[in-house]
Amino acid sequence: MGNRLSKIYTRTGDDGTTGLVGGQRVRKNALRIEAYGTVDECSSAIGIARADLRSSLASHARAARLDAWLAWVQDALFNLGSDLATLPKDRWVGMPLIEARDATALERGIDEAQASLEPLANFILPSGSVAGAHLHLARTICRRAERLLYTLREKEGDVADEPLTFLNRLSDALFVWARWINAEMGAPEYLWTPKTEPPPAVD
Repeated sequence: MGNRLSKIYTRTGDDGTTGLVGGQRVRKNALRIEAYGTVDECSSAIGIARADLRSSLASHARAARLDAWLAWVQDALFNLGSDLATLPKDRWVGMPLIEARDATALERGIDEAQASLEPLANFILPSGSVAGAHLHLARTICRRAERLLYTLREKEGDVADEPLTFLNRLSDALFVWARWINAEMGAPEYLWTPKTEPPPAVD
């Protein structure tokens, strides 16, 4: 097992194809690849948020709690990416998959964070702390992944309900968690100003 990932480059993708878990070669711009690549992108944005949280884990209990949620989410997203990279006929018994209970867990995480947040009276702009801003970015990537999975299901029909529900719930969780950590760090939220004006001219 330790040698499986020891060689990073294989040159097999130089022809514009990549391999699925079952060994099939598909174009690198195939919809399936775009879908699980976007799931990976979402996890990467979450990883940046976690990196920023690292220095606060010991001093802020909320940061440590959020990091635990985000660590679980990254594992779940890796399971989802692995699922998308595997055609249904190549799945195996015991393969880690997104289940209905994962969306339920996210609802618990949302409720936990919401309990200590002020209700929103207006739309907010993605901002705040570095971690909060990256969670907002992850939220938008998550929404794109969700759209791609719906398109993949329309085209190929092999995307289950559970991953779609999970991504829908995850985007909500990332929004709430961004607000949650911003409040903890004392980082202000900027309200949307519909009738905004540019800065005045300078002399």
